[in-house]
Amino acid sequence: MTIEQSCVTSHPEIAEAPRYTCSLGGALGAVLGLFGTVPILHSGAGCGLGQQFGLTYAAGNNSGGPYGTTNTPCSCLVEEHVIFGGENKLKNLIQSTIELMKGDLFAVISGCVPSLIGDDVDAVVKEFSDKVPIIHIKAPGFTGNSYQGYELFFEALINQHLTDKPLQKGLVNIFGVVPFQHLFWKGNLAVIKELFARVGLTANILFTEFESLEHLQRIPAAEFNLVLSPWNGIATARKLEKKFGTPYAAFPGVPVGPKQTTALLRLLAEKLRLDEETVERVIAEEERRAYRYTEFLGDALILGLPHAYFAVVADSGTAIGLTKYLTNEVAYIPDIVILSDNPPEEYRAAIARELTDGLETVVKPEVVFEVDAHRIRQKLKGRNFLFLLASSLEKHIAGEEYGAMHQSVAFPSYDRLVIDGSYAGYRGGLKLMEELTSKWAGPL
Repeated sequence: MTIEQSCVTSHPEIAEAPRYTCSLGGALGAVLGLFGTVPILHSGAGCGLGQQFGLTYAAGNNSGGPYGTTNTPCSCLVEEHVIFGGENKLKNLIQSTIELMKGDLFAVISGCVPSLIGDDVDAVVKEFSDKVPIIHIKAPGFTGNSYQGYELFFEALINQHLTDKPLQKGLVNIFGVVPFQHLFWKGNLAVIKELFARVGLTANILFTEFESLEHLQRIPAAEFNLVLSPWNGIATARKLEKKFGTPYAAFPGVPVGPKQTTALLRLLAEKLRLDEETVERVIAEEERRAYRYTEFLGDALILGLPHAYFAVVADSGTAIGLTKYLTNEVAYIPDIVILSDNPPEEYRAAIARELTDGLETVVKPEVVFEVDAHRIRQKLKGRNFLFLLASSLEKHIAGEEYGAMHQSVAFPSYDRLVIDGSYAGYRGGLKLMEELTSKWAGPL
């Protein structure tokens, strides 16, 4: 097993084309994932416009929604405000926004400039708290990347808006799926919601739901918090445990294929003391169908590319799910896995174990933590893999430089449209194999 940590826990001083945006982008993405929530940016104009091209478009050519494109309210700070402050402009912006835009929740997101000049954004926002539901997310870009911005959104929500609620048996909050940053976030959440319903649970998935404010407000009522990530969302779950006493567990990513999905259901059955007979009946039904349909894949695998080597460049949760499925269920051979989300140092050993000890193969991949696109390209050279599951940054060099077939599965992805597609759940792996096999199937 080879594990290389090519980037430090904090951002490297210089990185070519990292696979995320800044913390303001992560907070904005979380807000845009909530139907009926209006973002108000207190920042330079370029911050919002940059996220349109660098966040939403990069997430499978998605739009930001009704308030996430060029109509996003923004204070558009310039040199004058650096000298004299931007509080008055923000106050006028909030007032005009709540007059002109219909929203269930308003979220002021402050960026680098107000944090540097010392604007008292909390005080400005508080003036409107008796008029509309409103929160302030302090998310200057220099504090972290978009994964940290996702956590900052929930930190603001927990501290400023959530209150105790009566316990709702069977309600489970889902964290760790980051809007836009995770390419298949919408489809993944839909699959999880449907899967949980089959075993008698209600998944409070927060994002993609129409009654977003209602779903947010019932977070404290949950019986359990589930984090579908090896690290992102754990900080939020810990805050909720401390404030509301809600227990939590982390699963290393959105499950792909029967083995991972069954493991998740059995984890929930244990933690929530679900009816074992019901859970095992659902598992048996879903596995039977998934493996029956896998039989139709058999000839393509055996006659086409059996036991193919593959490489993955993706965020930790995506990489774990895809690598485990391709290795443990399709018998492909992992060559190298590059984690591009810069997870904190404290989680890296566990992530590496998932990608080595968690694989049912004697051939273990090289595991690399790297955010720099140039260094990623260098690490991929001179290897034997036939498939490269990565971002669209690798699309035009995969065949020429690596002699491999390419599939965009991770952020950024400008070469495919992703609406509600997903590789999650019992049949998600079959969708992945349809796409991969279609790269070489033919000849006509």
